Amino acid sequence: MNAQISDKMRIVFMGTPDFAVESLKILVENNYQVVGVVTMPDKPAGRGHKIQFSAVKQYALEQNLPLLQPEKLKDELFLQELRALKADLQIVVAFRMLPEVVWNMPRFGTFNLHASLLPQYRGAAPINWAIINGEKETGATTFFLTHEIDTGKIILQEKISIADEDDAGVVHDKLMVMGAQMVKKTVDLIAEGKADAIDQSVFVTGDVALKSAPKLFRDNCRIDLSKSVEEVYNLVRGLSPYPAAWTEIQLPGFSEPMVCKVFKTEKEYANHKLEPGSVHTDGKKFLKIALKDGFINLTEIQAPGKKRMDAGSFLRGLR
Repeated sequence: MNAQISDKMRIVFMGTPDFAVESLKILVENNYQVVGVVTMPDKPAGRGHKIQFSAVKQYALEQNLPLLQPEKLKDELFLQELRALKADLQIVVAFRMLPEVVWNMPRFGTFNLHASLLPQYRGAAPINWAIINGEKETGATTFFLTHEIDTGKIILQEKISIADEDDAGVVHDKLMVMGAQMVKKTVDLIAEGKADAIDQSVFVTGDVALKSAPKLFRDNCRIDLSKSVEEVYNLVRGLSPYPAAWTEIQLPGFSEPMVCKVFKTEKEYANHKLEPGSVHTDGKKFLKIALKDGFINLTEIQAPGKKRMDAGSFLRGLR
């Protein structure tokens, strides 16, 4: 790194969740000139509706960094405040879609860290969908922002493997740390005039279909019990720990099915003639659902109003 060049570059950082904090932190701790931080407005959360700061705001306050929290990104007062920071470069990590008037403001433009191997998995939930689709590897990409979301020229891209037991939380944490290093490297490349950005079309080979990563809603978190053991297993780990897969469990002796979140499962392949979706348990330790090619063992679940727990604790609690 040419510290003298990078240290003189005025940076505005934009982000909201924990995933973004790691990237902001690496810039601050390595003495990059972060002249401002933009994050989401505070919002009420939890049962008490207490006002909650974003993880990025919390860190920015601890570091005494200038902070902007616009409701609307085209608001004239916000744009004036942003211009006043005189940024050379803007960095976006897990924030919102920016209008051109914002991303085109600095002389070196704006780059984004995205948690996938673009152009694959453009969208809001790339980590989740890569696991749901059973991918064996994923990664992160830094790219310059342009008009269409997640389509700009690629600066850096790095890969990690996804183990069969990895859930979204594990992959999130790996990419968060790796991504922060990539943000630092990207700033240095831009500062030194060595960011040879490549059009995303170069990364599309042959007839490979592009997969998307749409936002997750309650409907696409429901376990489809007509699917295979592998598909259900991947859905559960792709949504764990958040927002979590869910299903209705019809337990013996209960008149109504119970809606439960499912955080962890085990695969059991078997030939059987049981009805897919039927629930099987010994009432003590195991709880499993029949699928067309075997069973999915529910090892960590959460009943309404209860904490996340192993299947044995859940079954003992029913008694």
